[in-house]
Amino acid sequence: MEPNSLVKLNEARRERQAAILLSEIGKGRDRVIREGDTVAGPLGEAVAKAFRSGKSGMFELDGQEFFLNVQVPAPRIVVIGAVHISQALAPMAKIAGYDIEIIDPRTAFATPERFEGVALRADWPEEAMGDGYLDAYSALVAVTHDPKIDDYPLIQALKSNCFYVGALGSRKTHAKRVERLKEAGISDERIARISAPIGLDIGAASPQEIAVAVLADIIQAFRKRELSAAEQAKGAA
Repeated sequence: MEPNSLVKLNEARRERQAAILLSEIGKGRDRVIREGDTVAGPLGEAVAKAFRSGKSGMFELDGQEFFLNVQVPAPRIVVIGAVHISQALAPMAKIAGYDIEIIDPRTAFATPERFEGVALRADWPEEAMGDGYLDAYSALVAVTHDPKIDDYPLIQALKSNCFYVGALGSRKTHAKRVERLKEAGISDERIARISAPIGLDIGAASPQEIAVAVLADIIQAFRKRELSAAEQAKGAA
């Protein structure tokens, strides 16, 4: 690996940005591609696929072999609300390979006994979520049903370009939420990104089934996320 490539990979890792080390087999050359960089044609399609899957592998183009070594930040789920859905979601998320953290200022709910082995913050979201806390590899799940707790993290998630933003509640509840978010200066385009009612529509009824629907929705959002300029270049060339 060229020294400059190593510097760029380490920089991407520190900044929680996805990157690929593209090596030309047989020529001893490599370069770093960050998610969002423009890569045209078939190689751009292979790069986009690798970013989405997170899997490294070989790619051949015009008789030349390339190895795509993928480095993707660990996606994480931030759940606002230490409720029954959160209890079911936490172990499922870990099995699926997602880091998860629960935030809830209500100390009667946010207890280690209810969330054994789970990162837990018994604080208001305003106190727990500092600058840069959320990023493009974060999913925000708001499930308290309390605007005083849910609204702030929802606003931060929409401003931070989280790959998934979901909120529990009926359509009537969400309509009221939309009005509050508009009053807070959030655009219609950003508000439209909220998955509400939360999760995939599988007819879920119990907290456990809702947790399955939410996790499936998160996985779908992550694997089908937009890749900025890299995505736009797929058909170019």
